[in-house]
Amino acid sequence: MSTTTPPRAMKRTATAVHHGITKTDDYAWLRADNWQEVMRDPSVLDPEIRAYLEAENAHTDAAMADTKALQDTLFEELKGRIKQDDSSVPSPDGPYAYATRYEEGAQHPKVVRTPRDGGPETVLIDANAMAEGKAYFRLAGVDHSPDHKLIAWTCDEAGSEFFTLHVRDAETGEDLADEIPQTSGGSVWANDGRTLFYVWLDDNHRPCKVFRHVVGEPHESDVCIYEEKDAGFFVSVGKTQSGKYIAIDIHDHETSEVRLIDADAPTSEPVLIAPRETAQEYSVEHRGALIYLLTNAGGAEDFKIVTAPVDAPGRENWEDLVAHKPGRLILSLTLYEDYMVRLERENSLPRIVIRRIADNLEHEIAFAEEAYSLGAGDGYEFDTHTLRFSYSSMTTPTRIFDYDMGTRERTLRKEQEVPSGHDPDAYVTRRIMAPAPDGERVPVTLLYAKSTPLDGSAPCLLYGYGSYGISIPASFSTNALSLVERGFVYAVAHIRGGKDKGFAWYAKGRREHKLNTFTDFIAAGEHLAREGFTTRGKIIAQGGSAGGMLMGVVANRAPDLFSGIIAEVPFVDVLTTMLDDTLPLTPPEWPEWGNPITDEAAYRTIAGYSPIDNVIAQHYPAILAVGGLTDPRVTYWEPAKWVAKLRELKHDDNLLLLKTNMDAGHGGASGRFDRLKEVAFNWAFALKVAGKA
Repeated sequence: MSTTTPPRAMKRTATAVHHGITKTDDYAWLRADNWQEVMRDPSVLDPEIRAYLEAENAHTDAAMADTKALQDTLFEELKGRIKQDDSSVPSPDGPYAYATRYEEGAQHPKVVRTPRDGGPETVLIDANAMAEGKAYFRLAGVDHSPDHKLIAWTCDEAGSEFFTLHVRDAETGEDLADEIPQTSGGSVWANDGRTLFYVWLDDNHRPCKVFRHVVGEPHESDVCIYEEKDAGFFVSVGKTQSGKYIAIDIHDHETSEVRLIDADAPTSEPVLIAPRETAQEYSVEHRGALIYLLTNAGGAEDFKIVTAPVDAPGRENWEDLVAHKPGRLILSLTLYEDYMVRLERENSLPRIVIRRIADNLEHEIAFAEEAYSLGAGDGYEFDTHTLRFSYSSMTTPTRIFDYDMGTRERTLRKEQEVPSGHDPDAYVTRRIMAPAPDGERVPVTLLYAKSTPLDGSAPCLLYGYGSYGISIPASFSTNALSLVERGFVYAVAHIRGGKDKGFAWYAKGRREHKLNTFTDFIAAGEHLAREGFTTRGKIIAQGGSAGGMLMGVVANRAPDLFSGIIAEVPFVDVLTTMLDDTLPLTPPEWPEWGNPITDEAAYRTIAGYSPIDNVIAQHYPAILAVGGLTDPRVTYWEPAKWVAKLRELKHDDNLLLLKTNMDAGHGGASGRFDRLKEVAFNWAFALKVAGKA
């Protein structure tokens, strides 16, 4: 029960008509007219909007004041499970090995290098020093030049994801005069070690241009080598593992197109591989006289691998190398001098497949647990027999292996330390299948303590996402242990909209099929209750971003199933956002949700589930909504408007809290300890709602 008087947002009704349908919005005023400026400088936010957000923050603080000691305890627990002076396994590249490490008590990392075979360390970037005195600081891309003399690095000091690109002398540690604002956060070196390629963001935060920069030259003279005119497409820039080509990738959520630039001739014109065709995707790798493409062309729904000559890369010359196999989703492809590596998923479980190019002999890396996470790192080098991969499960901390692709010998390079202690045998991880209303079986991964009774008495935290084809791995989480050790069942629902069971699992959870995402999540909760893992009304649902949209929908559709909802940066004003093509992500999002501007059917579909548009006068679970003032992905006004409408219409006294981070964006706090404080707050809310605070 809330013991404080919550603020009430004023109603100022705005209307819009689309397809003859009138849409009203009582809280549209919470969107700042100068939102682009606010992204860069939060101090220019309209005082009336700021006052409302700060009133909500004060209400949240007051309502959660009785959990302050619990939050402190949880924070110390969470902090106690991370190795404060942790470091990555050094990654070799020529004469050096590069790594990231933290120092005891530091919020941000250092990027360092040592001689390849050991020796004195050089600190290349000290993000902790650069963050000092700043409310927000995020180090993004750090890329060394091929000759190891220069470091290109980017940072964001507002949370808005407008990154400034800098160039540093690796020997002296001094930054050069080069400073390029408004980039996407990464950069790619040509092989001359003097030419950089980067992506520029327009004022609406759209990555639409690729520029070429020569170190030492003013950025105003940089050459635009590619501009994407279609507002529905994003551009990015990368480099093939071979180091031979700079790759410009143009894409939305279902269509892609790639252009290559010879990295030895950075002023040469980009060469188009194959023109875009709607709903066809491809990505490019290179070895010798061939390019290798991972593609869904020719009806290869779960993707296949094809090759083509470098000098004749068009679709007419694509030849199958790894044929399409329905149900086996190929997730990624990396080429080395002697080996081809692909990461794939089948039956909801990942595996790494290694092919020796000389004779096409294949073998795989897989594990025997019911559910686990597996990842492969590309590394810096092309002519190597060493593959680095990671493995974890809900009970097994992350392990990093170096794997000799020739001898098949694996070397454990690092095992995640849990300084406060962790006994995998004290926990159980399981994979169960929940029946969906249409007969599909939804995978659900579980973690709970062996001592937890499975008689329905345990509270449950159920996490879900279900969009963009993103699969949620069954990986180790030290944060989840704080709930599990207090008697929770921690569950992840691998619902449609992700690619957990192949591309069809994604296709059946988007656009006109989006309802499946929500009914899958509800079915997962119902099944957990039916099987005794928990009880209806004892489930706390959690999701962020598009997963926050999921939270809004299930709160509307199945409020009695849940005791609480944690919605982080929730995309809850779906219809309004998709109707506004001036917002950063709207045009590229239409393939995911549908375009309600031109398509009445899409309008009606989105209107049928958009959380804000379906809030009604009923009881709701306790709700915690978290936003970020400078968030360019899910703008701050979405959770603010949602909470305002819920407060107007709901018929209960359950907690309804809005917490807006006034100094951060989509990812929350930038420092690792500040982020743990946010987790501690969320967990305190969950425990309070579950009666365990």
